[in-house]
Amino acid sequence: MSLFRKLGFRQRKDQLHEEIEIHLRMAIRDRVEQGVPEHEARRAVMLEFGNIPLVEDVTREMWGWMWLEQLDQDLRYAFRQMRRAPGFAATAVGTLALGIGAAAAMFNVVDQMLLRPVDFKDAERLALVHEGDRTGKGTSDVPWLDIEEWMRRSHSFEQIGFAGQMPGKTFLEGSTATLQVSGTTVSPNLFSVLGVRPAIGPGFVQEEPSFAGGKNTGAIVLSHAVWQSAFNGDRNVLGKVVRINRDSYTVMGIMPSNFRYPMHAFDDQVAQVWTVVRLGPDDEKRTYQGTNFEVVGRLRHGITLASAESEMATIQRSIAAEYTDSELRNEHTAVSLQRYTDTLLSPGVRKAILALLLASGALWLIATVNVTHLLLARSATRQREIAIRGALGASRWRVMQQMLVESLVLSGAASMIGVALALASIRVAQSARPKHLNLDFSAHPNAALLAMLCGLTFVSALLCAAWPTFVASRAPIEPALKQGGLQAGAGRRHNRVRNTLVVVEIAMSLTLLVSCGLLLRTIYVLRHVPLGYRTDHILVANLNIPSFRFEGENVTRALYQPLLERARILHGVEAAGLISEVPLGGTFRVQLTIRMDGGKEVSGLLKPVTPGIQQVFGFRMASGRFFNAEDTPTSAPVAVVNSAFARLYAPDPHAPMSIVGSKFWSFRQDAETHIVGILDDQRQMDITGNSQPEVEVCLCQLVPGDSIYNPSTIAMDLAMRTERPTSEMIPELRAILRQGSPELEGATIKAMDQIVEDSYASQRLAAHLLEIFGGSALLLCMTGLYGLLAYVVTQRTREMGVRIALGAQRGSLMWLVMRQASVMLLAGVAGGTGLALASGRLVRAFLYGVNIRDGWTLTGSAALLVVSGLIAAYLPARRASRVSPMEALRAE
Repeated sequence: MSLFRKLGFRQRKDQLHEEIEIHLRMAIRDRVEQGVPEHEARRAVMLEFGNIPLVEDVTREMWGWMWLEQLDQDLRYAFRQMRRAPGFAATAVGTLALGIGAAAAMFNVVDQMLLRPVDFKDAERLALVHEGDRTGKGTSDVPWLDIEEWMRRSHSFEQIGFAGQMPGKTFLEGSTATLQVSGTTVSPNLFSVLGVRPAIGPGFVQEEPSFAGGKNTGAIVLSHAVWQSAFNGDRNVLGKVVRINRDSYTVMGIMPSNFRYPMHAFDDQVAQVWTVVRLGPDDEKRTYQGTNFEVVGRLRHGITLASAESEMATIQRSIAAEYTDSELRNEHTAVSLQRYTDTLLSPGVRKAILALLLASGALWLIATVNVTHLLLARSATRQREIAIRGALGASRWRVMQQMLVESLVLSGAASMIGVALALASIRVAQSARPKHLNLDFSAHPNAALLAMLCGLTFVSALLCAAWPTFVASRAPIEPALKQGGLQAGAGRRHNRVRNTLVVVEIAMSLTLLVSCGLLLRTIYVLRHVPLGYRTDHILVANLNIPSFRFEGENVTRALYQPLLERARILHGVEAAGLISEVPLGGTFRVQLTIRMDGGKEVSGLLKPVTPGIQQVFGFRMASGRFFNAEDTPTSAPVAVVNSAFARLYAPDPHAPMSIVGSKFWSFRQDAETHIVGILDDQRQMDITGNSQPEVEVCLCQLVPGDSIYNPSTIAMDLAMRTERPTSEMIPELRAILRQGSPELEGATIKAMDQIVEDSYASQRLAAHLLEIFGGSALLLCMTGLYGLLAYVVTQRTREMGVRIALGAQRGSLMWLVMRQASVMLLAGVAGGTGLALASGRLVRAFLYGVNIRDGWTLTGSAALLVVSGLIAAYLPARRASRVSPMEALRAE
């Protein structure tokens, strides 16, 4: 039963019809009583009364509910049309669902990461506050005494909080496991500043940071991930004492599962804990020895970022005068404010997300254009039906309304399928996302996504139906009612519009294909960049060392050397070694500043290594030697530098190799370090970047008391080359790590090939997404071209039959269709080339070794599109060449 019938409007309509019938019968009866024959009386009355359905419509419009009746009629008619033409409905809905699904998926990512990246209360009022020099080039965190002055004198902020990282590696001893955590020390009011509360427990209750000094003990708040992993979600942990690096803390709360601060990762499993800041004696003075903090403030209502920055700058000028050290005063002279949400993503990631949003928008436009073409072709086949409706009194607006409702039904069905595709694709992307990328591909259906889907549904319906509806409603009635009028006029009237729509599809498809091709070429180039070392058959374990367990010991002798010996004797291991950070590892990096024997200060990356690391990676020597077994704690300290270091700091700038034999003041008191070798340049931190100056020292020579002993021994990578598949070695390697220290059992173990792949994961992810968009666009383009030509062949069946009957060759008919396809393809390629060159700037940040105007990519993409289009055109062309003259003429 229809909505109109349920609301009782059908009864009122029947009553109106009955009243009109009574009026007509009375009028006829009066004329018959006057002597007029009944049939003439009926004709005269009908002529005088006019169009009865039109009178009924006008009357119901006066009731005010006509629009609801018409909507009911249009909806029921739309569903009947879908049942009568299931193939057309499935094609239109599927095409539009693909476009809407892509747009909805990317909008969800943009909504989560750009529009509302955090769930903090009024996050737009949060601002990070940094200090810097007068030039504005340098920015730094803030010492406690400056923060205290800001809290006391600033009127722009409701509250000011601050946070810093716990020093070194932090390990929490839980009831079920010892877990490495990311520890953050915070002001007691930080959660209040952010506008969040613990899900369990009161949280921190102190009003002011204390100057307890000594060990960093006190209250602690656990993240949801730590609570689940280390305590199995036990609520009784509240109020209990836990230990981090042997220091005791009382659990005061559990944060919500979606809370993270700092927002250094989007991984839901990030293990974070928060403790209250403990200030020491150095924090009561403005010196380099004090602790600096990241400061976040909540702006008062109505206060802009610019006005707050102006006030803070005025305050800071008076604070800077209290610094006695001129260099330190310069570093803390100026203040800069930055909206907190703007700091969560790097400009490159932000541009990448917007570029992918544009790509999904292009795919949605292609899908919309394709469905527009389908509806245009369908409206042409319904010309006679529309003409009959017009002849019976239907207004143009009424016809347009009906076709718009039909389009809205198709779009609504597509949106429901599209949102399912979007959520599924988001979950797939989340599982495939490299863990080190700050990208939140998570599915969160919410009001914003629902509003966006409703908007897409209506906009898609309007765009798809606007032109077909306008053309159908404006078509003259008389020619369409004539026998054969449809075939005679429809093709000529709509051919140019349909061709234009297909050309637009081809152009946008080429744009996506070119962008995808540029990224694929980039990945090819990256995979063939000379790295300067081998990556095959190498397994790397990242060792996060619980340094508190080895306090007062020589870590090399107590832990590293036994681990290395066990690794070397594993079956299939050819070589093994230790290095503070494998190339492209991105795990632990130390910058070293040294003074050469001439007094010149130089800097470079510091990497402690063991001699076996050269056999693992196959590092090539440009000059001199690498470390060997004779380099011991009792021998003279030696170092190896790379070619980039030698080119910058060699005594003779024209002879870099002359640096071999040079000396610099050692990491060991009253001893000089000799440079004994130069390594060839390598890709160290970034596969796309140049080699940076680097100094390698022998780990075996480092002992407690050396100036670089502590920073070089809290993190190490164990690398080994094996004859066996690396996957087979992982369980055995994990077993010897567990023997070394229980905390190492959960160490991250990767193949070196995977580390290299992860170094350009952003390019791979963007390429994979554009592969999906480009492939979908190509498929839609082929579908659109095939649909157009199939429709043209159907419309011109009679013409084809006449041509064959008059002696035309079947090959010429096939060429007739293929020529039309070729013209559209060439026009689309010409327009798409211009679009591709203009849009190439959006993916420029991801490219390496490839120009945005790369001729091979443009040519290959265009060729792929043309060949695919011709394949799509072949089937309609073949059908045209096989038309039977007798059947075609008989059908007419």
